[in-house]
Amino acid sequence: MNGMRILLVEDEREAAHMLAKGLREKSYAVDVAEDGPAALEKAEISPYGLVILDIMLPGMDGLEVCRRLRSNGTRIPILLLTARVNVDDRITGLDSGADDYLTKPFDFGELLARIRALLRRGPELQTTTLTIADLSVNTRSHLVTRAVKPIKLTSKEYALLEYLARRQGEVIGREDISEHVWEENYDPFSNLIEVYMQR
Repeated sequence: MNGMRILLVEDEREAAHMLAKGLREKSYAVDVAEDGPAALEKAEISPYGLVILDIMLPGMDGLEVCRRLRSNGTRIPILLLTARVNVDDRITGLDSGADDYLTKPFDFGELLARIRALLRRGPELQTTTLTIADLSVNTRSHLVTRAVKPIKLTSKEYALLEYLARRQGEVIGREDISEHVWEENYDPFSNLIEVYMQR
């Protein structure tokens, strides 16, 4: 399980678009689901590091999605988003299996901090610095150095490097990489991964 791929469940298209765009700029791969059933389906077939779940969804609300994910044995961290400010609502959200709770409107910086905190709880994400020989990858600041010299990377290059660093010593196929570093609309026939690996 890698913490770079996020499932965002939000039925308001504009809000979903803005959030996904902001998260992608921070090196996260983001898939978007617009309702509960779509979210459950995506969570079943893809390895996500985190689910960001709006409570007010058509058809099946976020609390029900959360309960179903947990009853299916999913241990992925779940962050609930809601316009409800009542303490009882927050308690209900946490009792339904969510790990954290953020009330709308929220500051994007706070959302990022909560995402980092939730991802750190995962078994693979205890350390903030990954070191391989003279290469150092700081997963919190996204600072990469080689022999103490800083290396400038695009957000996608960084995401790929962090994923590879976390899996050091393993043989990783294209499918693994596309699944964890790229979104679901990635074209499996493109040579994008080779281009990034080359870089």
